[in-house]
Amino acid sequence: MREAAFVKQNKAKWMAFEKALDANSNINADRLAGLYIQLTNDLSFAQSYYQDSKTLLYLNSLASQAHQKIYVNKKEKGNKIFRFFKTEFPLFFADYQKTFLYAFAIFMVAVGIGTISSLNDDSFVRLILGDSYVNMTLQNIREGNPTGVYQQDGAFGMFLAITINNIKVGMLCFAAGLLTSIGTSYILFSNGVMVGAFFSMFAIENVQLESWSVIMLHGTIELSVIVICGAAGMVMGNAILFPGTYSRRVSFVKGAKAGLKILMSTVPLFIIAGLIEGFVTRYAFMPAIIKYAILLVSATIIIGYYVIYPQYLKKKYEQLHRA
Repeated sequence: MREAAFVKQNKAKWMAFEKALDANSNINADRLAGLYIQLTNDLSFAQSYYQDSKTLLYLNSLASQAHQKIYVNKKEKGNKIFRFFKTEFPLFFADYQKTFLYAFAIFMVAVGIGTISSLNDDSFVRLILGDSYVNMTLQNIREGNPTGVYQQDGAFGMFLAITINNIKVGMLCFAAGLLTSIGTSYILFSNGVMVGAFFSMFAIENVQLESWSVIMLHGTIELSVIVICGAAGMVMGNAILFPGTYSRRVSFVKGAKAGLKILMSTVPLFIIAGLIEGFVTRYAFMPAIIKYAILLVSATIIIGYYVIYPQYLKKKYEQLHRA
């Protein structure tokens, strides 16, 4: 489509939207969010076909104003934290699920490399995990309790230590985005190799089923959080590498804010993973039905909230706009 035709087709809609953004406008927040999605679709089209055009500059400016109106200046009744997790973040994250997929792919490739390397080289596990940890785990396996490491300290102390450590790893994944998405990719990759080596250690000793079913009680959420934080870092890093029509500084600020919002969404998950690892994982010999119920609920939380629910909300607001 020629730019002139594109402008003619959508000009009335943009002008109406611009008018709705006036400070005195009382437009319904849901309606405004639906219009915003439509605007971002037009912006994406313009970025693809009308680069360096006045139309693209106009839509960029309008989208920035809309974002401020929806997410910053909007005053609503109710609990802001609840609203953030229920509506604002999932709707926002729908636009970054592809980055989440890339982070997941990098992590899983690294897990595969760590696994293959460990299964084909007896020294690789010790190189990655260290002799003392491997020796301790082998001793636990000989004593018939492969995951005994999770029973060594008090529940509350372990919860605090693990939660703090997980937060450090998550923040490192995000902060590495300052070195562009390459930095975050490296952190994801190194953690993936470590996870692959860790799980392979139990497979080599033929205790994988009883070990993995216990480790993944907390690992389902814990490992997912690492990938989500990696996606946050990649969002910031990509903003540095690919500023598009923005200046690199403006693009970085926008990317950092977006990445920080993704990082903030993981706070409850850090706490949940720490609680499970500190208070639940220690009971390695619990009935299998309880283990698999916890695994299923954990996986449902991650897939539901970060994959299915954002797309559901996005479609809902698109339908609201068309109505």
